[in-house]
Amino acid sequence: MKKINYILSLCVLLTTALTGCDSILDKGPLDSFTNDNFWTNAGNVEGYANTFYNQFTGYGNGNGTGLFYFKTLSDDQAGNSFSDWDQKGSLVTNSTWKNCYVEIRRANVMIEKTPGIAAEEAVINHWIGVARLMRAQQYFQLVRMFGDVPYAERSLDITDEGIVYGPRTGRDIVMDNVLEDLNFAAANISDNTSKVTWNRSMANAMKADICLYEGTFRKYRKAEDGQAAPDAAGAQKFLTACKDACNAVIAKGFTLNASYQGNYNSASLANNPEMIFYKTYKQTTFTHSLVAYTCTSTQMSGMNKDAFDAYLFTDGKPLAFTTLDKNLTPPLVNGKLSLENMLAVRDGRLAQTIDPVMLYPGNGNQRFTGDNEQTSSTGYGVRKYDNGEIPLAFRNQTSQNYTCAPIFWLSVVYLNYAEACAELGSITQTDLDNTINKLRNRAGLPALTVSVGFSDPANNHNVTDLIWEIRRERRCELMFDNWFRYWDLIRWHQLDKLDSAAHPNILLGGDVRNDPAYTAVKVDNLIDGSKGGVRTYDKKYYLYPIPSGQIDLNPLLEPNNPGW
Repeated sequence: MKKINYILSLCVLLTTALTGCDSILDKGPLDSFTNDNFWTNAGNVEGYANTFYNQFTGYGNGNGTGLFYFKTLSDDQAGNSFSDWDQKGSLVTNSTWKNCYVEIRRANVMIEKTPGIAAEEAVINHWIGVARLMRAQQYFQLVRMFGDVPYAERSLDITDEGIVYGPRTGRDIVMDNVLEDLNFAAANISDNTSKVTWNRSMANAMKADICLYEGTFRKYRKAEDGQAAPDAAGAQKFLTACKDACNAVIAKGFTLNASYQGNYNSASLANNPEMIFYKTYKQTTFTHSLVAYTCTSTQMSGMNKDAFDAYLFTDGKPLAFTTLDKNLTPPLVNGKLSLENMLAVRDGRLAQTIDPVMLYPGNGNQRFTGDNEQTSSTGYGVRKYDNGEIPLAFRNQTSQNYTCAPIFWLSVVYLNYAEACAELGSITQTDLDNTINKLRNRAGLPALTVSVGFSDPANNHNVTDLIWEIRRERRCELMFDNWFRYWDLIRWHQLDKLDSAAHPNILLGGDVRNDPAYTAVKVDNLIDGSKGGVRTYDKKYYLYPIPSGQIDLNPLLEPNNPGW
């Protein structure tokens, strides 16, 4: 009975999809649609596809959390509560597993039914491309979390028990199929200039993200950690696909926004030249809570010392080699530990990301007039998403924030391109000047050269000086964004950098020795953001466990991932 119920639940997903979108319901009475008469025109298909927009979380919806700031399992933040491995809470159930397969079936239904609508071939292929793009995204999420997963490229029903309850497909095979979907989507989705709907540049931007991940993952994975051996040919294939996708986006004429912070804290991104695809929020209509969470009296999850120290100085040198003032002990100014002198000689993005004074229990600060007093787990507050021009009632109240969220934007494409070129061993100074150095110019930094000119002793990734600097650039440009950092560490095979005993700076904050009133726990005069917790690395954390609830339904999912 358990198996039958599981298959039947899959069979009702189409009905769920057909009733989940207002634009469909507006077309007529619900009971006038059947699986036969719904798939007749492009308008219905568009309404069906609109449900896929829910996959772009952005800053979250209402009180919910999104993919910016909140994911503190990285070496960039210490949480306002201790962040241990997420995998430990996924032994029985995991919503990603279930939700991805719901969306995969939705995509498969659309792929199968769209060819029968009354429309031109280009329109049909556009919508098939949208479905294949979203199918690729869902399988990618499954693979990077779970490795080998069941794969189906058609919608399943009660007669397909052998597929529903079949074994897992090798992750490399699944990702090769993902690349086919991405290629079709990038070639067929409409080449329009909208930044809020499906377009070819958005498809290429997603393709670049996924292919960079897969190319570097195959290059750096290790068989001794329960993974397959490195795959040089596969790495080259995906990295080349990443380059091609980036080139396609760059050729469309997007340009960097003058303001780095303006990409994150603007009430509208409509005229932002850097945006490829963004999520719109509307005052009192469709809102989020990200700003409120970073200007509340509740302690925020602050930047850690490891991340702070990663930012270059304005002479283009790291902490070990700069000739500028590298004093990391802030002075007490008007009762606050001031970071202004430190920020003035650092990468300009740092000053747009954190507050100019240290914030901690017993010594909070109002960022703007009328604010709550904010505090941070590390002393380094997060101001990147805040905007003092938004009326106070809409800034510091949850479910009232309406700043728009970037989903795909040019700086990420630049980072992807430079990294893919470097990993392929073909990067030139022109490549750097056309990508990374445009970001560095906006940040007030001198250009990066292929030769770099120094070997940073902080380089603990066992990579070349140039690749280390490109990774630094990615970290600083995308600080707190989209949970990039965690998955970057996975694909670079650097997850051990989240072991807090081996790398204590990931749970420590700023130096508070000049504040005699500071009485909380500190380590060598640094704020202790560990909350008394220790995060210990184990190679099994490269993959999440297959939830035991799924194995109960399908024993062929065993054996579970290594270590689980």
